[in-house]
Amino acid sequence: MNPASHDTYLFSETSWRALQYFNLYRMLIALLFVGLIWIGQLPEPLGLYDKRLFSIVAHLYLLISIIIAIAIQLRLATYILQVASHVIIDIIMLSLMMYASNGLSSGFGMLLVIAVAGGSLLSARRIAVLFAAIATLVVLGHEAYIQVTRYFPEPNYPHAGMLGVTFFATAILGHILAARVEQSEALVKQHAVDLESLAQLNQFIVQRMQAGILVLDEDMRIRLVNESALVLLGLRGIYQNQSLQDASPELAVILRKWLNYRENPVTVFRPEHGDVDIQVTFTRLKPDTRFGILVLIEDMALMRQRAQDLKLASLGRLAASIAHEVRNPLGAISHAGQLLSESGDIRNEEDRLIQIIMEQTRRVNTIIENVQHISRREPSTPKQFLLKPWLEAFLTEFKESKKLPDEAVRFTIKPPDMQIRMDQSQLQQVIWNVTENAVRYSKGNIKLEIHCGIRKESQRPYIDIIDHGQGMAEEIVEHLFEPFFTTDSFGTGLGLYIARELCEANQASLHLHTNSEDGCCFRIHFSNRENNSTYQ
Repeated sequence: MNPASHDTYLFSETSWRALQYFNLYRMLIALLFVGLIWIGQLPEPLGLYDKRLFSIVAHLYLLISIIIAIAIQLRLATYILQVASHVIIDIIMLSLMMYASNGLSSGFGMLLVIAVAGGSLLSARRIAVLFAAIATLVVLGHEAYIQVTRYFPEPNYPHAGMLGVTFFATAILGHILAARVEQSEALVKQHAVDLESLAQLNQFIVQRMQAGILVLDEDMRIRLVNESALVLLGLRGIYQNQSLQDASPELAVILRKWLNYRENPVTVFRPEHGDVDIQVTFTRLKPDTRFGILVLIEDMALMRQRAQDLKLASLGRLAASIAHEVRNPLGAISHAGQLLSESGDIRNEEDRLIQIIMEQTRRVNTIIENVQHISRREPSTPKQFLLKPWLEAFLTEFKESKKLPDEAVRFTIKPPDMQIRMDQSQLQQVIWNVTENAVRYSKGNIKLEIHCGIRKESQRPYIDIIDHGQGMAEEIVEHLFEPFFTTDSFGTGLGLYIARELCEANQASLHLHTNSEDGCCFRIHFSNRENNSTYQ
């Protein structure tokens, strides 16, 4: 690294700019003197003793100022060297003009004070005292030279001495002030670095947050959005400084309702391009900021998962109580019914009643077992695995269990190497429950279709399980995933409920994707994060 570049590294651009301003002052002073000479209006005592010398020095001073401006612009020398040489040139030029203008009475001593002060402020080092010493020696030498070579004016040593004291006082004061300015500048730079680091840290935290963050200005333009918000809203691309209406019209409508009618700031909906239900919360920010509204977007699957932990704890106590209070009398009823069925003097109509008792006791027992299964379920341990070989093995087992021919099941997956993250045992239970329902209600030769893929908008893997039944009525769809809701007289109404609970425990989702007269499609969406352990 050469000295000039090293000096540029040590001194900021602000220091060089201050040096340019100081040289501009020098140039204006020289230009003023030259202008007065050319128009012939040079006032006394300027050039009173030697007008020719004053004119030569003034023109030379202007030329040197122009050369200095070029040197500063091109950084031809180090900063300290340039400051020192500029101040010494000022002292020499101003002293010569003072000599040609009848000495200290001409007022050039004040210009020398300004030169020393400028050098002290620009250098911020002990060299400022050297500037004062040089200026003092020049002034005292000027008075001594006048005494030796000239008859007028008489030398004024007290005036020169006081001017020298002024030089030193100015240099010391300038040095102190410059040092404080330098410390303040360093402190400001450090604060700027800290603020920048803090802003980067805040940006990193916002981008890594699981919840979506959306910050809008008063014109409903997006000023800040993190990756989670884009995923939850099903958006792809860059939406910084774009209108919320263009990015998510549904969210814009909900926000306008909140602004106009002050409705509940918490709303749950599923975006058009999203894969999961989301909850949005609106908060108006302080009016003195350039941001207007903060929108917090949360994945309902995660919120349901947190609520599920509380539910399971209560359900566990409930299941234990049910098992204790109901199992024993239920067993007695079942045993009594079995004894009645084994007696020989039972009429046909009584035998039918006994069968009803046995069937209903088995159904109640199944309900108890399902509730206990929910309450005792182990925490999910999701793992990343290839979906295709796992599904092929599952379908082989399922077709053998249900005695289905190969042509009754259609299976496609794109891409073939697609991976998902979920607890395999829990996924087995989810897909078994849904496919069993699909086969039960399908008609025709094709009983079941399974299609797997990846959503282009959100990059979330999914599995579609399709039946060829008659679809469902709207009143059934509304209660589809509620516990104990069933249209089958022999069902418990817990199959789909348990399946969705298992999905949400793995940050996946299960919902009815399509419903028509040609059948239904249930879709399982999986998380697209490679590592979900942080969010468990």
